[in-house]
Amino acid sequence: MTRPTTRVLALLEILQTGAAFTVGELARRLGVDERTVRRYVGHLADLGVPVESRRGRYGGYRLAPGYRLPPLMLTDDEAVALALGLVAGERTGLTAGEGVAAEGAAAKLRRVLPAALARRVDSLLATVELTAPRRTAPPTGLAAVADLAESARARHPVTIGYTSWQGRVSERRLDPYGLVFHAGRWYVTGFDHDRAAVRTFRVDRITAVAAGTGTFEIPEGFEPTATVLAGLAAVPWKYEVSVVLRTSLAEARHRIPPSVGTLTELPDGVRLVTRAEHLDGAAQMLAGLGWPFRIEHPTELAAEVCALADRLRANAT
Repeated sequence: MTRPTTRVLALLEILQTGAAFTVGELARRLGVDERTVRRYVGHLADLGVPVESRRGRYGGYRLAPGYRLPPLMLTDDEAVALALGLVAGERTGLTAGEGVAAEGAAAKLRRVLPAALARRVDSLLATVELTAPRRTAPPTGLAAVADLAESARARHPVTIGYTSWQGRVSERRLDPYGLVFHAGRWYVTGFDHDRAAVRTFRVDRITAVAAGTGTFEIPEGFEPTATVLAGLAAVPWKYEVSVVLRTSLAEARHRIPPSVGTLTELPDGVRLVTRAEHLDGAAQMLAGLGWPFRIEHPTELAAEVCALADRLRANAT
């Protein structure tokens, strides 16, 4: 490839970022004069690439919005990072619901890689091991995620069709404050006009997203992730568990994520309020923490803790 052709492709790669650049900026990046930059832009125009120009002191060039570039130019490191990202996304459940899209992207990437680089990527993917457990997430339409994200960024309300875990179907008017990906699932949180309160919805249970009119403001200091995790911790279970842990609030927060339960500082320790479907799991969690504790309720948890201790003693002999 001749040097001018290489620089024309380098110009195209710079413009792919979507930003506007002055002629001077482009000249410095390419190591040529401004007249040569204009000639390169002409070459791109001859190839059918729609480069828009702006006149004036701060004029320059940018690609026409919405233009889909035929070539995808990646460095070797970028190609490897993209391949690993697809694998990691599938392992964590991020792309599990869109397996066809993920597999298609991986196949396209593999086809356009040079032979030497393709062999390196194949070797890496064949030998790499990930310690994160494989998660199977329910299907989540990327279109719904994109629609909600766009509305959240523009602060436009939406109307969603939603199916609850009990199977109830409803239509909800929502101000989407933010999207959160947690434990293999997408969640959207925001103000639910029909309940007059902040609510969290699983995106895989959303059947439709329709843009509404008007705008909204996000409350100052609102944190979508903290809201989603707190909401998950409040999901009703068979038992509500309250124990006082003999430790500091800082240590408890370091060991116990917000999705497990709520923590409250007390004069003699930290109260953990959580929920459990089976008390043997709660007993195992308390044993794993390793701190002395006092059970407030339910009283049945004390029997489960004693039973666990008996099993551990029996297994240690």
